[in-house]
Amino acid sequence: MLFGIDWGGTKMEIVALDAEGALHARHRISTPTTDYDDCLSAAVALVREAEKQSGSSGTLGIGIPGSPSPQTGLVRNSNATLLNGRPLGSDLQRRLGQPVRIANDANCLAVSEATDGAGAGENVVFGIIIGTGHGGGIAIKGRVHAGFQGVAAEIGHYPLPWMTAAEYPGHRCWCGKQGCLDMYASGTGFELDYAGATGEQRRGADIIADMQVGDAAARACYDRFVDRLARSLALLTNIVDPDVFVLGGGLSNVDELYADLPRLIPAYVFGDGFSTPIRKARHGDSSGVRGAAWLWKGEETP
Repeated sequence: MLFGIDWGGTKMEIVALDAEGALHARHRISTPTTDYDDCLSAAVALVREAEKQSGSSGTLGIGIPGSPSPQTGLVRNSNATLLNGRPLGSDLQRRLGQPVRIANDANCLAVSEATDGAGAGENVVFGIIIGTGHGGGIAIKGRVHAGFQGVAAEIGHYPLPWMTAAEYPGHRCWCGKQGCLDMYASGTGFELDYAGATGEQRRGADIIADMQVGDAAARACYDRFVDRLARSLALLTNIVDPDVFVLGGGLSNVDELYADLPRLIPAYVFGDGFSTPIRKARHGDSSGVRGAAWLWKGEETP
C-alpha cells in the first residue's frame, strides 16, 4: 500500500492507494496551529487511521507547501508555518519507524498527473497550481525533479515575464521582493488586479462569473490575467520545453483558459510556434495527495 499526505496550511488529508491507483482509505483533519509537536502527532494519527481503514501498512509520502532543503533537511517557504526550520522528515521517521519522503505540493501534482492523470505517458510533465498562490512542479519519467537546491520550478517567485510599463516594477510580494508572478498569476493576484482597476473587492469566482456574462471590467481583468499566465508558460517553454503543461488549483477550472492560452503563447515563445498541450488536472483537488503517495511508486514495501 502507498500512503500519501497532502499537508496544507488549513487541512491535512491522507489516502491509501494500491499499486494500480485504487483508493483504499481517505481521511481529512484540520491542520494543527498550536505547535510543531501537535503537527507531528496529527500526521502519525492520520497514518494510523489509514492503516485501520485499509487493513494494511505501507510507504508514506508527504506533499507540503514549501520544500525540505536537500542540504539540511529543514523545511522552508511553507505557509504551514509551524513546519519552517524543522526537520520534518527525520522527525516523522523516528515517530513512525519507517522512511518518509517529502516533496513540494506542486511537484506532487506533477507526479500524480504524470502517473495516471492528464500527463500519463509523457516524459516531462510541468504541473502548475493556480490557486491562492502560484506554484510549479516538474516530473520526469514520473519522478520528482526537485533540483540541486530543491527549488526547481518555484515559478511563483520569478518576476512576471515581459512586464509592461504599467506593470513595472510590480507589487510587493509576501517573500519581500517585487514583481513576483505569485502576485499576478494567482487567485490572489487576480483579485488584487480587479480591485486596483475598479476600486472594488471581489472574489475571484465572482469576477469569472461576471466575465462569462459579458461584464466589461471582469473581462478586462481576465484578459490581463490570461496574458500574464501566457507569458509565464512561454518562458517555461523557452527554458524547459515540457511535453505537457497540467494546470491545477481553483483557477484551472476556468475553461476559457484552454482556448486562450494556446492563442496567446506563440507571441512570446522564441521559435516558430507553440503546440505543447495544456490540460486540466485529471484528478483535480486529489492530485496533490495522490502524487504524495506516488512518491514511492514501484517501491511499495517499506
